[in-house]
Amino acid sequence: MLVTPIKPSPEKTTQRIVLSNISWQTYESLLTEAGDKRSSRFSYSQGVLEIIMPSDLHETINCLLKRIVTALTEELDLKIKGFGSTTLNREDLKQGAEPDSCFYIQNVDRILGRRLDISTDPPPDLVIEVDITSPSSNRFVVYTQLEIPEFWRYSGQSVQIYQLQNREYIICDRSPTFPILSAAMLNQFLQMAESQDDNAIIRALRQWVSEELRSPETTEQ
Repeated sequence: MLVTPIKPSPEKTTQRIVLSNISWQTYESLLTEAGDKRSSRFSYSQGVLEIIMPSDLHETINCLLKRIVTALTEELDLKIKGFGSTTLNREDLKQGAEPDSCFYIQNVDRILGRRLDISTDPPPDLVIEVDITSPSSNRFVVYTQLEIPEFWRYSGQSVQIYQLQNREYIICDRSPTFPILSAAMLNQFLQMAESQDDNAIIRALRQWVSEELRSPETTEQ
């Protein structure tokens, strides 16, 4: 299926700063000084600090992908707990990141009613990253070390679905969390953003899921 990329205008591009030789203590101090009420997002991997200032297009795509995930869990009767851009830090690994979005789905029951600590709690089941203009390659390293099972990455042209296998991310044709959803179908719904509002896209998604669940092929799986 041909997917037409959503082209950002120059004034809507995401800004990215990468700093080397940053200590873990400096990273934590910057997080504290920046506070929770900020638009920038940090990631840290073995002394390399990345600071991202998302654009409006970046946030639009992220919001739509979040709604798609939520709608899928509702239609498939799955539990979900969203943690947004929660800081995921492991000092013992010297790895940390603030994803665009993250969710607990398979492991919801293991983190309900408690303050999240991924040094002892399981990592989020699904993470979303939107990389429109500048690839965030060190995020792959961070999420591999944090053992994030599933990772959706929008690269400015389409979404790719990655699954962690043997400590390496492998591109998947289908979502491990939502086997009903192929990468091609996910991109088809995302491409509707060119001409449809978010509610129209989510209605179309819900109708598609309902039809898929009624089909004999899906029932036999």
